[in-house]
Amino acid sequence: MRRSVRILTVVATTGALAAGTAVAANSTPLQGSQNAKIRNVIYLVGDGMGRTHVTAARERYYGASGKLNMEQLPNYGAVATYAVETGSDQPALVTDSASSATAWSSGVKTYNAAIGVDAYGKKVPTLMEQAHSAGFATGNVSTAEITDASPAAMFSHALLRGCQGPVYSDASCLPKKADGTYENKPADQTVITPIAEQIARNGTADVILGGGLSRFEPDDQKALQAQGYQVLGSFGDPALPAQTAASQKVATKADLDKAKSGKVVGLFNRGNLTVEQAKAQLPADAPQKQEPTLEEMTKKSISLLNGRSKKGFLLQVEGAQIDKRSHANDAAQTLAEAKAFDDAVKAAVDFAKKDGHTLVVVTADHECAGFNIIEKGTFTNAEAAAPPSNTDSGNTANNSTPSRSSSANVKDPARSSGIVNGSGAGDPKNFGPATFRTPDDPADVKDGSPQASLWLSYLSGNHTGADVPIYAYGPGGKQFATSQDNTELYGKMYRSLFDTAPRTK
Repeated sequence: MRRSVRILTVVATTGALAAGTAVAANSTPLQGSQNAKIRNVIYLVGDGMGRTHVTAARERYYGASGKLNMEQLPNYGAVATYAVETGSDQPALVTDSASSATAWSSGVKTYNAAIGVDAYGKKVPTLMEQAHSAGFATGNVSTAEITDASPAAMFSHALLRGCQGPVYSDASCLPKKADGTYENKPADQTVITPIAEQIARNGTADVILGGGLSRFEPDDQKALQAQGYQVLGSFGDPALPAQTAASQKVATKADLDKAKSGKVVGLFNRGNLTVEQAKAQLPADAPQKQEPTLEEMTKKSISLLNGRSKKGFLLQVEGAQIDKRSHANDAAQTLAEAKAFDDAVKAAVDFAKKDGHTLVVVTADHECAGFNIIEKGTFTNAEAAAPPSNTDSGNTANNSTPSRSSSANVKDPARSSGIVNGSGAGDPKNFGPATFRTPDDPADVKDGSPQASLWLSYLSGNHTGADVPIYAYGPGGKQFATSQDNTELYGKMYRSLFDTAPRTK
């Protein structure tokens, strides 16, 4: 099914705005004017990045007394991330990226897997659509497929996040009923139109950089070029019924470097971009080496957007692989992706410091996998022969039932093969921690050794319901220094761009 998309530009309903009190993220935070007029908003999302991801990355790369770039921002708060059940306001305490991204992009709670629609499947306008309609320049950058949930929620609408394209299918695009049959197709065909097709035709983002070339077809390239986009690489051969790696040409960093102005689309991998740790280990002539980093894409996007509109710009930047490598319980790659995301934060803040009229917001959509820092030399409960004891000889009312002696907290060698970094977590019997040296360790300490001071473990392979951190810099940054719901982020960014609160229908 191939249909053109017409985007509504009415203003969405949102909850009340809550202006918070500034909280210093560290003893010597960066400072930015709170009173300057905001012209630009840069919203950076570390997908799956919980508080422990931040802490572990800091300790891994900068030591216990160091700070990530995001931690040096002057305003710090927390964000609640829960979703709701389909067709209701009943909380679903653990969100996915689609419902969370819809919350910050449109200001509504929705069900997991929904993009740009409310809990009842009704399309809701997005902040990027509204900014574009009002004359702002707009950009969307991700290390995932650009049709993936977090980037997609800023410039598309879908009943199911899997409706990415290139072709339509009921299984990908229509929810199922309780009896296993598919829902009837809705009157609004937009929400069952493949996301790639929507992106290629709605013109919502002026700059689009990321992965996901395989989701697009030659007619998508034609549609983009008809709107004045410079398409880097090639979406394929129009003479072929389906595109392959041989017929499509991914964009490269060299292509991106040559783009100096105008509307630009660059897709640098047919799927997600290559994780930084793996890319660094490839030979120099490997094609993956031609992919730009998230920092490079951020800098180029800012360069292309800045000055494009007298009003300013809205840019979303996603470090997607923090989440994807946390799902895999691959601590080594998770940490490297957190560092790569933090480098992109620096690029955004460096621009904001010079510009003086840019608000930078850094947060996450949810926490992934229950990432934890455990005591050096210890083991996780999953490795134990039995749950740990809790015996209080002074007051037996505080004891476990049934009571267990301290000898119960012993490691069961059959449940773990010991310290494992990286892909070793693939062993279903391995619950062992991953260990990493830090700048505070002696020079001879190696990653993966018992002597390394940073010991990391995972609770699961799925998302958790933990609140996530949020950091902000620049004019308007103080309003994010509070505990808030993810739907409030939409209203605060809207107010920052338009200097007014969103209207309620």
